[in-house]
Amino acid sequence: MRDFSGDHRWLSINTATVRKQGDLLQIFDACARHGIRAVSPWRDQVAAVGLDRAARAVKELGLELSGYCRGGMFPADPDRRAEVRDDNRRAVDEAVALGAPCLVLVVGGLPQFSRPGSPPSKDITLARAQVEDGIAELLEHARGAGMPLAIEPLHPMYAADRACVNTMRHALDLCDRLDPQGTGALGVALDVYHVWWDPELEAQIRRAGRNRLCAFHVCDWLVPTADLLEDRGMMGDGMIDVPMIRGWVEAVGFQGYSEVEIFSRRWWARPLDEVLSVCAERHRSSV
Repeated sequence: MRDFSGDHRWLSINTATVRKQGDLLQIFDACARHGIRAVSPWRDQVAAVGLDRAARAVKELGLELSGYCRGGMFPADPDRRAEVRDDNRRAVDEAVALGAPCLVLVVGGLPQFSRPGSPPSKDITLARAQVEDGIAELLEHARGAGMPLAIEPLHPMYAADRACVNTMRHALDLCDRLDPQGTGALGVALDVYHVWWDPELEAQIRRAGRNRLCAFHVCDWLVPTADLLEDRGMMGDGMIDVPMIRGWVEAVGFQGYSEVEIFSRRWWARPLDEVLSVCAERHRSSV
């Protein structure tokens, strides 16, 4: 396993981690100032400053991307299928313009949550079928653009509203059906917050192999957790054995960034430079 103790060469900041402290350009500038060389921006943050400005800033500051968040949210009323298709194609094109190595897919849950305004449904089986159909359709456009898609399985607590794909096994089953040759066009984004609890995790990481592992996200699970969405912990503050999981990931050949993605009201309330400093320190000591 790589030794991170000497520097933070392989640290990436998912820009949601500090989204309350500044706009995307301010976050980029701060990362560059701290010697953090990689970021993973969100679409709403890019839209707020403009795609061209964001892409230009990435180049001018010498930054790299570890991913782009996010495409997906596939389940919807049939009348909105074109909207879903076009939105996801735009996400692919934005990822290309920014130079991202993959587009992360948060696939969506029940249609009324994935695409508000869709008729209410409790049919999660249908939602999962729409997810598979949506990824299959998007994959054609993504292949043509040369942009790998990374399915991110989310913790089961998000099955209704955010993602009805909740385990690495489910995500990899989709990959095997939609990209059976393992071309690199479709893989997974592994976020320890969502999958650390899974007794099959090590085996599914081995199954994924380097070819299917597109991104690796780190944070921590706090006990007690005050909010299911906005109370993630800084690495080392909670229950997840991040180094152990990173060891499994690197054992199959992953050599990419450890991307810090923390949704936390506590950390959003702290100064931008302080949060980045702590991320760098914990990267060297805890991940």
